[in-house]
Formats: sequence, C-alpha cells, structure tokens
Amino acid sequence: MTLSPYFTGRMNAPTAEERKTCWGARDRYWQCLDESEKDTSECQKYRTLFEGSCPQQWIKYFDKRRDFLKYKAKMEGGGFQPQEHGSKI
Repeated sequence: MTLSPYFTGRMNAPTAEERKTCWGARDRYWQCLDESEKDTSECQKYRTLFEGSCPQQWIKYFDKRRDFLKYKAKMEGGGFQPQEHGSKI
C-alpha cells in the first residue's frame, strides 16, 4: 500500500482525487462493518486502507460521524427507551 501524497509532509489540502480515494476507503470500511456486525476483525484491512488514505483529523471526524448516524438511526427506529424512574434535579 502506498500512502497518499498528503502524508509525505506537505501541508496542502487534499486534491479532489485524494478526497475521492479517502471517501472510497471510508465507504468500503463502513460497508464491511455493516455487513459483519459482530466480527469486525475481518474489516481490519479496510480500516488500514482507510487510515492510509485519509488525514488523521478526517478519520476522527468520520468515526464520530458513524457513531452518531448509528445512534440517530436507533433513536428514529424506536430503539431508544427513556428511563421511567429518572431522578429530577
């Protein structure tokens, strides 16, 4: 695997091609996670490609974004059950 030129020390913004590569790697990784909900070890190769294709800040953002989207889907799907006996301050 060759790292993107973005990671060779230059501080310019990623090119359109680099962004496309990053987003494609992210999408393949997320798809693997969705398809193998329980055993994510088989997705490690996609995670490595994702990390090698995207700036670190983007990886953190995308990880948080995925967690949020999963949480949002659970909320909208009725999977959230509020506590019945919560304490009030």
